[in-house]
Amino acid sequence: MKRIVCFHLLNDYSGSPKVLKTILEWLLEKGWQIDLTTSKDGPLTQLKQSRQLRFHSYSYHFSDNPIVTLLRYSLVQIYTFFLAFKWLFSKNTVFYINTLLPLGPALAGRIMNKNVIYHYHENAFIKGRFYKILAYCMQRLANKIICVSNYQASFLNNKNKFIVIPNSLPPDFTKDFVHNPDIAFNNKTILMLSSLKEYKGTKQFIELSQQLPQYSFILVINDNQDNIDNYIKRNFQKLNKSNLKIYARQDSVTEFYRQSSVLLNLSDKHQIIETFGMTILEALSFGLPSIVPTEGGPAELITDGVNGFKTDVQHLDKIKQQIKLLLSNKEVYSTMSRNALDTATQFNTVNTMKRIETIFREQ
Repeated sequence: MKRIVCFHLLNDYSGSPKVLKTILEWLLEKGWQIDLTTSKDGPLTQLKQSRQLRFHSYSYHFSDNPIVTLLRYSLVQIYTFFLAFKWLFSKNTVFYINTLLPLGPALAGRIMNKNVIYHYHENAFIKGRFYKILAYCMQRLANKIICVSNYQASFLNNKNKFIVIPNSLPPDFTKDFVHNPDIAFNNKTILMLSSLKEYKGTKQFIELSQQLPQYSFILVINDNQDNIDNYIKRNFQKLNKSNLKIYARQDSVTEFYRQSSVLLNLSDKHQIIETFGMTILEALSFGLPSIVPTEGGPAELITDGVNGFKTDVQHLDKIKQQIKLLLSNKEVYSTMSRNALDTATQFNTVNTMKRIETIFREQ
């Protein structure tokens, strides 16, 4: 059986490392030998317990200073480029590059004439020049590119190189969950998982909480508490938190889905268009109708008026009306909640993992 040599830059609790963890767990169960290189202290570190996986790590984190971040990134690429030659004489070895960012090992893989598979989670073509350069390199270096949505794949040139395989959730993600739309409806709680980046709509979510005091709002931010406190101080002179709870980065978010009624994704499509929307799929698996932007991967998960709504963040008044409709009309909510659950079942984990495993076997 082939060996998979996997590289992922930042081992944090965002979507792409979570997806990678699910895939690697599946492959390990199927008997694959895996070498994983990533940063320390994150969900991928849990895989060290497997005897079939060898874990290689380095220190890496982002900085508020973009020059410092670029320097750290460059050093990691140099380090992983040379580390990759550890497998120069390893036969039947496939290089698995998760996200665009591990350029160094992808380049080394092609120099060694290894098959290189990219798992492409971003959309470089709506980002800056740096990501577009990385996307150009990916299309030159990759033997195969796994895209997570049709929207994302539409920007790539070589149609023979890519395959669209939407993300799926770990089989135990909704463990012990029993769908009860009545309980969810009575929770009257709106949830959003976000970051402090302006395009994620965090500010607008907090504004909604102030304008809809009859409902509870939960905001989970992928950052530390100090940065969150500073963000609140900068942007809100007066903030009523009686119906708003803000949480810093979490190891697990399932309990937030269990206590919520509706999920919001308020990403600004004029600044960023997301390629999939893992939090949307997570919410749907708990039967939560979701309100998402009108373009990108999240829009592929939602059928307007069926399992949620597609509305851009610029139309907050419309979003307010949609929230009120969902949380004031029990019949409408129950129907959308059941439809949300039905949508989630279409993203079958077993089928997804089998398709990905087949790609590795064919290389």
